[in-house]
Amino acid sequence: MIKSASVYNPLMSYDFLIIGGGIAGASAAYELARHGSVILAERETTPGYHATGRSAAMFLQNYGEPPVQALAVASRDFLENPPDGFAEDALLSPRAEIHIAREDQIDTLESTLADSRKGPAPLSRIGGAEACRMIPVLRPDYVADALIETDSHEIDVNALHHGFLRGLKARGGLLVSDAEVTALERHGGDWRATTPAGEWTAPVVINAAGAWADEIARLAGIAPVGLVSKRRTMVTFDPPDGVDMASWPMAADIDEQFYFKPEAGRVLASPADETPMEPCDVQPDELDIAVAIDRVLACANFDVRRISHSWAGLRSFVADRVPVVGYAPDGDGFFWLAGQGGIGIMTSPATARIAAALVMGEDLPADVAAQGVTADDLAPQRPGIGCD
Repeated sequence: MIKSASVYNPLMSYDFLIIGGGIAGASAAYELARHGSVILAERETTPGYHATGRSAAMFLQNYGEPPVQALAVASRDFLENPPDGFAEDALLSPRAEIHIAREDQIDTLESTLADSRKGPAPLSRIGGAEACRMIPVLRPDYVADALIETDSHEIDVNALHHGFLRGLKARGGLLVSDAEVTALERHGGDWRATTPAGEWTAPVVINAAGAWADEIARLAGIAPVGLVSKRRTMVTFDPPDGVDMASWPMAADIDEQFYFKPEAGRVLASPADETPMEPCDVQPDELDIAVAIDRVLACANFDVRRISHSWAGLRSFVADRVPVVGYAPDGDGFFWLAGQGGIGIMTSPATARIAAALVMGEDLPADVAAQGVTADDLAPQRPGIGCD
């Protein structure tokens, strides 16, 4: 467990002030601590409370827009081979993902298969019968066809997040919790942040505040990028009696209307909802819980007697669903690191290295550039998002 520092003293100066202790802020802090003094300000008592800590993340190389896929590929080596001492156990555990389709969804399956052939991890067509063999609870009269990604993995989100935070501390960085930024102003070449835990200045502020990133920008007098935070609901329930489902793949609807997978001896399921919300401590909605169960029971033979646990998290996106990484065009020293909804965990190693390079005025890391990612792909002033 990472313990946060308490800072109640007057103004202190750092090279980099990072706002937001979720996976985006923690990973960027870890990388930037190589280059100077870092303070990581987290509004909650526990870093990662709103999104990172509520995620059931998978590592999927065929998910998202092309820049997202490239970021995932560039993150893989770190996730498979983290630095010595970064985590006690492996960060990735193999788990295939099967995309299932009803008869009326075959056209979508065909286009998904064709699109995957353009990316780094093409899907394979296995048919409905093989999907039902691999996940025996699937209903043969529901699953007409299926695709599989065999080289996908579950991510130990807690180990990854806390590995970044431990690494930050080892490199001399400081994490301060209960430090919501209430004012952010530019004075004489530095940003000054006011929080209940203290005031700090830095020439560079990194806005990694997740669903609150546009609010932080407004505090600083910076144009927002049009972030929309969306609720995602999760439930868990017991599997059929006597059934060992530990090795089952994850099952996902081809139209992303639901998914389920094994999770610590139970079934984790979601209706894959994306309900726009104002940034808040989001809670699950009873209707979304019912929808999750209804959709899963339509395709799988489960006997859901009770919900073991339910929760919801916020995922934030800009219009093109590609992360925003780069200096704001309208504010010296104000750096965006936002819009990582749904993909922020699996892409965090590469995105953090990109952020550190751009903060320092350097070229993108060679291995990231080799995947075809450019700074323009991620820039806050790119066409189609709020700063345009």
